[in-house]
Amino acid sequence: MRTGRPRERAITLMDGFYIEISNKGESKGLKIRSETKAAMENAAKQYSKYKNVTILGEYKNGVRVSEKVA
Repeated sequence: MRTGRPRERAITLMDGFYIEISNKGESKGLKIRSETKAAMENAAKQYSKYKNVTILGEYKNGVRVSEKVA
C-alpha cells in the first residue's frame, strides 16, 4: 500500500490512440499510447496473445474523440 501525498491535479492523456492491457483476471491495467491507429491495432494484436486488451480509442486534448471499442 502506498502512503504519501496525493496528486494535486488530474492526469491528462496526451494526443494519440490508446489501448489498455491487463493480466487475465484483473480489472485495472496499463494504458499504452500509439501515434497512429495502425500502430495501436498492431500493439493490440501483439498483446492479445498473453493479456486482456481493451481498445480505448483516440484522445485529443485529454478528451476522447472516438468511441470506446470492446
